[in-house]
Amino acid sequence: MDNIVHTSVRPLVEYVFRSGSITSGFQSTSTMTEGTKAHQYIQSQYKDTDKKEVFFQQRIPFRDLIFDIEGRCDGLLFQDNKVVIEEIKSTQQHIEEIDKEDKPVHWAQAKVYAYMHASKHKLTDIDIQLTYIQVDTYEQLHFKDTYSFDELEAFLNDLLEGFYPYAILLHHHQANRNKSAQALTFPFPTFRDGQRYFAGAVYKSIKEKSDLFANAPTGTGKTISTIFPAIKAMGENHLSQLYYLTAKTVTRQLAEEALTSMIKQGLEVKAVTITAKDKICFKEDGCTKEHCPFTEGYFDRINETIIDIFSNESLLNQPVIESYAKKHKVCPFELSLDLAYTADAVICDYNYIFDPRVSLKRLSNEQKKHTALLIDEAHNLVDRAQTMFSAELLKSSFVRIISMYKHNKDLVEEAAAIKEAFSTLEKQAETKQEVFTSAPSTLLSILPTFIKAAEEELINPKIEGEEFEHLLETYFSTNAFIKIGQLYNESYVTYLEQWRQEIVIKMFCVNPSVLLKRAGKDYQSKTYFSATLTPLDYYKDMLGAKEEDYQLAIPSPFASDHTQTFIKPISTRYRDRDNSIDQIVQTIRELTNQKIGNYFVFLPSYDYMYRIYDAFQDQYPDVETILQRQDMSEKDRAAYLDHFNTDPQNTLIGFAVLGGIFSEGIDLKGNRLSGVFIIGVGFPQIGLERNIIKDYFTNVNKNGFDYAYRYPGMNKVLQAGGRLIRTEMDKGIIVLIDDRFLQASYKILLPPEWRDYTVL
Repeated sequence: MDNIVHTSVRPLVEYVFRSGSITSGFQSTSTMTEGTKAHQYIQSQYKDTDKKEVFFQQRIPFRDLIFDIEGRCDGLLFQDNKVVIEEIKSTQQHIEEIDKEDKPVHWAQAKVYAYMHASKHKLTDIDIQLTYIQVDTYEQLHFKDTYSFDELEAFLNDLLEGFYPYAILLHHHQANRNKSAQALTFPFPTFRDGQRYFAGAVYKSIKEKSDLFANAPTGTGKTISTIFPAIKAMGENHLSQLYYLTAKTVTRQLAEEALTSMIKQGLEVKAVTITAKDKICFKEDGCTKEHCPFTEGYFDRINETIIDIFSNESLLNQPVIESYAKKHKVCPFELSLDLAYTADAVICDYNYIFDPRVSLKRLSNEQKKHTALLIDEAHNLVDRAQTMFSAELLKSSFVRIISMYKHNKDLVEEAAAIKEAFSTLEKQAETKQEVFTSAPSTLLSILPTFIKAAEEELINPKIEGEEFEHLLETYFSTNAFIKIGQLYNESYVTYLEQWRQEIVIKMFCVNPSVLLKRAGKDYQSKTYFSATLTPLDYYKDMLGAKEEDYQLAIPSPFASDHTQTFIKPISTRYRDRDNSIDQIVQTIRELTNQKIGNYFVFLPSYDYMYRIYDAFQDQYPDVETILQRQDMSEKDRAAYLDHFNTDPQNTLIGFAVLGGIFSEGIDLKGNRLSGVFIIGVGFPQIGLERNIIKDYFTNVNKNGFDYAYRYPGMNKVLQAGGRLIRTEMDKGIIVLIDDRFLQASYKILLPPEWRDYTVL
């Protein structure tokens, strides 16, 4: 049947009954975990005959649609020969402040479950009990009413009447989307070599509900090769939604361009881009929600906003979202999140799916079962995941609170207890950098009471300004620390670092594979792809691959003679850098002197780059050079790249940092780039965390040095070299300057098209 609309109870009632403003002021972040515990506390008191988390599903005809509604009620109770539907709501409010009619959405949710149960069991009436539980005191408040079946049926009809305009809009759109997706052809004249194979593998993995790991070199057309087959799968009802995950603005724009090319061919799709809050917020002083015209009354206006934008737009990118947000006077960031739950395609950062602190909480497990993740530049996800799943606290944060909040005895006592826990750990440490294999359990056990004291102060602040901001920042970092503590497993270590008066405690996720696998387990399919997802076995290991997952390594679509590779075998190790400068400068000049063009020179650190740059300028002051600076703005970056002209009349040499903003995601096509010099093998800076990674993987019988240094370093090298050949017409030189490039353990990591090299 093609007139069925699937929905869950909660989004149905929330759509119809939501109203008012996005709450201003401080909001507790600890409610979800405590709310779950409070729910479980009430359910633990149920009688043997009572049932909890009862699943309901029913198809209900309404007008020209059939609504397939499902959900789980908190409790199905049997009291005095009557059936009671119980809906439990946890709250931080004082119980006596709650009025029976405060939250019509809560009653609505329970009424839908009551209707379903009464309909199935032919009941003439049924009781509904709304139970509020205070998360701190576990005080309870019960509201109970009896409803006839006729009353519930009338309520449901009114509910569906309010939902119908939105439902019919989505229903017609999805039918048109599927029809247009079925008719869609590849939006370019031909497939490049390997591209059809790649696209076919993505389609197959989605259809079979499998995961795919793909190393697809520059020029494969990775973006279109993943989005196009996902859209085709959507048209065949193999998929409901796709998320295109990327960490970079450039690749986000490529995804938007790929969708635009298909829209121009007749595809009817709703694609939303989630832009970071600080980049899309209309308030110049940042989001505070207080006295903000875009959050006040947000829920009164959001439904008409969504219907308006869905009726008139296809690509819902930042400018489009900002335009409609201003038109309807709603928060653009919250609008983008609301749109994401019903869009066909969502373009966003990794953290909206994988970060336990900011992931999209309303994305239900049922939705995930019909959602594919396309994870671009997946080589970056290893470091990002280690960061997302780690957390740290500073002793100084709590010392400052003790001095700032002397008027708040409870808060000072809790901060002092944490300070003392830091001191205890400091005494246990034998060195200034101490690694522990277990979680800091004593510290974790006392943090929740600090959170409570901080919340009370933040909800009713006695002082504002710097003190308030510091407490708020410490509150969030402490809450994050608690959340990460709940994830702590054998993939973690805890380390303590001391310098001067400061002590840092960090729970460091060394191996994020288990948590990545957990975060992604409910999704229909995941495709991890990159031009440098090599060696594949390393990335599969670190990203949580399963044994049955597909893997794919596609050859470069460009002829190998387009790249001329040179290796200059001199040592660029830290101890040898002073002696290397003259040789590097001479090599750069000799090779750039052979052809007028634009060249990149990538170096492993700012310090080394400045020294090479200064030496080059001293010896060759007439050669035009530009230099990457630290903390460059978007405007500065664009100005830097603007120097790389098409058809240059004089040679330009751009000095940049390996692994920095210009060595990845930069697309200089044609003769805008004639060569790339890469100095060093890209090792991350030697330090505590890198050595922890090395030791961890060595202890589990893997090559710890490879995991900590060699593989991450060579990935930077491959990314930098990938700036050179972007199209079939591009040609140029790659110059690798380091004697280690001639060692077997590094040569095996070079792409095939670089292996026919000349030693200088």
